[in-house]
Amino acid sequence: MTRARKGQKAARRRAVGRRTLLTLALLLGASGLMRLGGLGIAVADDVTDLLRGTSARHDEMPACTTEADIEAVLSALQQRETSLIEKETALEARLETLAEADQNLTEKMQALVVAEDRLASTMALATTAASDDLARLTALYENMKPKQAIPLFETMDPEFAAGFLSRMKPAVAAQIMAGLDPQAAYAISVVFVGRNSEVPTN
Repeated sequence: MTRARKGQKAARRRAVGRRTLLTLALLLGASGLMRLGGLGIAVADDVTDLLRGTSARHDEMPACTTEADIEAVLSALQQRETSLIEKETALEARLETLAEADQNLTEKMQALVVAEDRLASTMALATTAASDDLARLTALYENMKPKQAIPLFETMDPEFAAGFLSRMKPAVAAQIMAGLDPQAAYAISVVFVGRNSEVPTN
């Protein structure tokens, strides 16, 4: 056998060996991939079942697996958002109404305070003016002669006459009381007694 043939046989053996090894490697690799693939599918199935079970326990609702389910969930969320927006808008409108009412009430209260102040000032002026007028009229009666003042006091209401006499000097008031008709003098005296009885003695 020549060296050339021996070389060809050796090359063939090596080629067959390589092919055999390659085939075995491919078979082993395919077997490993099949095992790994089966294991991955099993693990994925277990995880999916676990997730679905947890969702069912928490929400008691089936998982969204189709486009129709997703659209239904989105529609429900949109409706809820719309309802919340409407409630928020109504609440804001109510708050604005309350703020306007509070502002109006504040303005009315301020106007009432101003009106009360003006009324108090007016009443004070009126009281002062009436007191001044009464003082001037009392002075006028005091400066009149008793004969001129007596007829006027006899025509006055007893309470009205008693008011003037109480402001007069005691000597002038005594002269007028002495010249009055007994009935008029008695009525004015009753008014004086009634006023003095209301004064506390303690």
